[in-house]
Amino acid sequence: MIDLTKHEDQIEQNVNYAREKGITLPTFKQMRDPNLIPDHVKEGLKDVGLWDFHPLNLYRISWKNEPKEKGGLYGDVNFLELPSSLTGVPARIIGLTGKWFPTGAHKVGATYGCLAPTLITGQFNPATHQAAWPSTGNYCRGGAYVSNLLACESIAILPEEMSRERFEWLSQVAGEVIATPGSESNVWEIFQKCKELQATRDNVTIFDQFEEFGNHLWHYQVTGSAMREVFEKQARKGDRVAGVALTSGSAGTLASGDYIKDQFPHAKLAVAEALECPTLLYNGFGSHRIEGIGDKHIPWIHNVRNTDMVVGIDDDRPMHLLRLFNESMGHDYLTKQGVDKSLVEQLPLLGISGIANMLTAIKLAKYYELTENDVVFTVFTDSMELYGSRINEMSEEHGAYSQENATIDFHHYLHGTGIDHALELSHYEKRRIHNLKYFTWVEQMGKSAEELDAQWYDWPGYWSSIHSQADQIDEMIEAFNEKIGQ
Repeated sequence: MIDLTKHEDQIEQNVNYAREKGITLPTFKQMRDPNLIPDHVKEGLKDVGLWDFHPLNLYRISWKNEPKEKGGLYGDVNFLELPSSLTGVPARIIGLTGKWFPTGAHKVGATYGCLAPTLITGQFNPATHQAAWPSTGNYCRGGAYVSNLLACESIAILPEEMSRERFEWLSQVAGEVIATPGSESNVWEIFQKCKELQATRDNVTIFDQFEEFGNHLWHYQVTGSAMREVFEKQARKGDRVAGVALTSGSAGTLASGDYIKDQFPHAKLAVAEALECPTLLYNGFGSHRIEGIGDKHIPWIHNVRNTDMVVGIDDDRPMHLLRLFNESMGHDYLTKQGVDKSLVEQLPLLGISGIANMLTAIKLAKYYELTENDVVFTVFTDSMELYGSRINEMSEEHGAYSQENATIDFHHYLHGTGIDHALELSHYEKRRIHNLKYFTWVEQMGKSAEELDAQWYDWPGYWSSIHSQADQIDEMIEAFNEKIGQ
């Protein structure tokens, strides 16, 4: 459960602080349905850029932002459907697109879901506390951004081998940037840095995405409902939701799969990881290049019993497809293969982890032999705006991109995607993965074995109790805003 214990004196201080800074907070209901956002907020947003450091952009934490760099309001859910000419499978693969969030990635939602409850309960003092955001990528960017909008200091913690674009942006936004050893899969080093901060500083609050249920709750309530809404508007006669396919990462986005399975009980949830670090598949370890999906442990907030399949994605595939989807020669080849030019021009909406999510959806579709009436949802977390340096690095390493490269990448790395390293989970295989949480979270991070069992047995209504907290948080946000008087 998210701790909603109130500290009344600090709540009053936070209300005064927010009033001075011109801050009000959006509710879960408003993030799901921006029609509920007050008119004066919408009027103010007409003069605010999508990435501007303005508190009104808290109300752009939604999948429904108008796709404009400045002054946009709201419309339908932003998504991209990939045709079979591209994916090689008849199933309809639909990805929600994260580019049109502030910072260009949906992680601002997860960070808001973690920080907002601590503000409205008085557990966090924005005037004196620092919000620390341990991450393998976009989460610390989202945390630094949301912290800025809420006028509090932030600390971004991420591996030193992440893309140059991330560090350059964070250096201008976060109060402090800490680079930990290693790459994507070096999550333990991040945890160790958090322990060090807690031991040496008395004003730091750690918002660990791997254990914060605000991350899970935001995706359950907002991302999951966005998927359902897209299906309701886009479904043809006879269509059905066949599943959700996502890389693991912090497991926050996987909560959207929990939501879809609640709404469509026959849907499958496939969870992917880099084959170079196959923790769920083979209890394995290693390093890889799929930015944004940290590994070597099972996140505390992963509802493992709801996962139907785990798959390994060789990191060569998204890296090669990154060039196919962004190089002019790649675009030309895709068009010659019958992929509509207008769709090809939108492929830069998929960053590296978005491409990995697409490949996960293809594996799910091939494994379960899905048809043209089956819809598989995924998420295109961020866009190519954050990976330009990776394209340059690959050009320097492998040379100019040619038609021969495009031919190999299309037929081998895309249409050649198979069902290798795909495991449909039995009851005890799910239990085996769940049990891995013990070694990280109980032995090393101080969680209880009793709560670990409660997660597995869903007792007493463990997961549904968390999901139901959205209404209570909304009531508290509304009361907080009413005290602000704006």
